[in-house]
Amino acid sequence: MTIGKRYLRVVHLLFIALLLIQLLPDQSTKPVFTASLIKFAVGAEVIVLALSAFIKKEESLALLVDIAGFIYVLLAVWSLVTAKYNYLNDMLFPAPGRIIHQFVIDRSKIWLNVRSSLVTIVKGFFLAVVVAVPLGLFLGWSARLGSAATYITKFFSSIPPIVYIPYGIALLPTLKSVSVFVIFLATFWPVFAGTMSGVLGVDKRIIDSAKVLNVRKPEMLFRVILPASLQQIFLGCNQGLSVSFILLTSAEMINAKDGMGYYVKYYSDFGDYTRTITGLLVIGFVVIGVTFLFNKLQNHLLRWKH
Repeated sequence: MTIGKRYLRVVHLLFIALLLIQLLPDQSTKPVFTASLIKFAVGAEVIVLALSAFIKKEESLALLVDIAGFIYVLLAVWSLVTAKYNYLNDMLFPAPGRIIHQFVIDRSKIWLNVRSSLVTIVKGFFLAVVVAVPLGLFLGWSARLGSAATYITKFFSSIPPIVYIPYGIALLPTLKSVSVFVIFLATFWPVFAGTMSGVLGVDKRIIDSAKVLNVRKPEMLFRVILPASLQQIFLGCNQGLSVSFILLTSAEMINAKDGMGYYVKYYSDFGDYTRTITGLLVIGFVVIGVTFLFNKLQNHLLRWKH
């Protein structure tokens, strides 16, 4: 790519417009921390410029500048309707600079809560995958059992896992284990259904070829059926992961003593909407980050399909 394609982009004009907006007088009755917003925008622009020099694919560069442009426009509009013209209630809708400043102040506390939430997600997700994939392989391999299991799956997957929280509190030893249990249920049924669907969708010619070679049943399941079913299994894992974050936040808001759901609920109860919005944004970024890494893992493991 030429230098023009790398650096002569509309996104840089949006960055300049965002900075010019910060020159307008503030009308908010609360501190808006404009300097924090400017530092964040400058840091984002430096990252965009640095990555623009190394990205080789034009599609990847376009994605980068589109995301950065969206962020600049969002911050600009947010600044105008809050700090600059005070169209919104500045207690319920703090200025973006105030959010960034609050994140910097609470970064240690936020990190501890993010780590707690991620540990819970990993435990519940990993347990669900370890149980659901082998079980789905065995039941999907049997036409009779697979047919019955399909209806059972539809029944139990239609029940929101969050309704089991009262039973989890009564039966499990700790509140943290209740959250893990909810994540397990949220992940198990999509992965289980995806695994069975993958097994049922395996090309019969692959199975027949393996039978001709006298492949034993364990090898048939884990070395033939499992690789052929990976795409459907990952589809179920993606669905389970998305639902898990939603349910984890709900579970943490009900009974937890840490985690990002707890962080949001705790400060919203005290009317601290600056921290509440900060927590919501952090949850969104964490979900995007985890989903991005999971998709990278999926593409790596399924690279042979391309």
